[in-house]
Amino acid sequence: MKETQSETASEIREFCANNTKVRERDIANMLDVKEAQLIAAHVGYGATRLICAMDEIFSGLANVGEVLALTRNDAAMHEKTRIYDAYHGGKFASMVSNAQIDLRLFRRHFAHAFLVHKQTDHGLKQSIQFFDEQGDAVHKIHTKPNTNMHAWSKLTASYFHPDQSDLLDIKPERIKDTLDNPESVADALKDNWSKMTDTHQFTMMIRKLNLSRHQAVTTIGDEYAWRIDPSSLEALLQIAANEKLPMMCFIGNRGCIQIHSGPIQTIKRMGHWLNILDDGFHMHLRTDQIHEIWGVRKPTDKGHVTSIEAYDTSGNLVIQFFGTRIEGQDERKSWRDIAENLPRIQRSQAA
Repeated sequence: MKETQSETASEIREFCANNTKVRERDIANMLDVKEAQLIAAHVGYGATRLICAMDEIFSGLANVGEVLALTRNDAAMHEKTRIYDAYHGGKFASMVSNAQIDLRLFRRHFAHAFLVHKQTDHGLKQSIQFFDEQGDAVHKIHTKPNTNMHAWSKLTASYFHPDQSDLLDIKPERIKDTLDNPESVADALKDNWSKMTDTHQFTMMIRKLNLSRHQAVTTIGDEYAWRIDPSSLEALLQIAANEKLPMMCFIGNRGCIQIHSGPIQTIKRMGHWLNILDDGFHMHLRTDQIHEIWGVRKPTDKGHVTSIEAYDTSGNLVIQFFGTRIEGQDERKSWRDIAENLPRIQRSQAA
């Protein structure tokens, strides 16, 4: 792009002004910039840089009333409209955990924050947007009609950044080294997998073995993971909705995981998008970007837990579904029966 940052920012603003119906993430891709750079270009023109005071901002959100929590990756978006309370800070990871908004926040990926004002067909909207060091969005909070705007303004004004330039330094993508030949640790993987007593041990296990999640799932064998026909994903949601089956939907990125727990009701297909459109919870999934779907079984001390997991062409986890469990009990048989009886693809066929 142009030689100076101000010229670049001006070009970005002009392009955005001429493409008001296009999402910021898509505009950033069209301009070959990061979304955080796109927002930074609007500092002084609808955007204000904030100090990324994670604990203070998330704690303060409890006072602003109802807002929309949004977390997404390239192929899926998760939206919950409720109140942020029950925030718990931590050294490496923090969480918001209440009956409606359930987040896992990984602190080292919260690098930049902005307050954004945007004029829409429904009036002026405001949001707090967090980005990682690479300039990718990790989490956004949008105002709603019931938001306490006085409390919102007081909170955001407390963290205006002294630097309000449109220059934003971003770091290159982190490339995670994994094994070139996952089969070389297949026996160790199976031994460790079989000894799990809690699903949270999975992440530590694959980290120890230097495997990606996708490598682990594709290597472990049919006892613990099996390939599912991608067309069955919509059927899974329709069955869960028809049976009013409580389930969990996980969508995340490297900085945040957002979780819905409970029954789902309204499933709608709109072109490539498969949507859940319930009161207070929306999920939007680009099914054309789903390359593989796996059923995955993990042992616990209360039986085993079954998930349905979708991956993109790069092996990145897009979305996970679980049956909602009652604390201290094995998973619901109704969920397990559905998950285990979805149409399968034999590994030989997939190859």
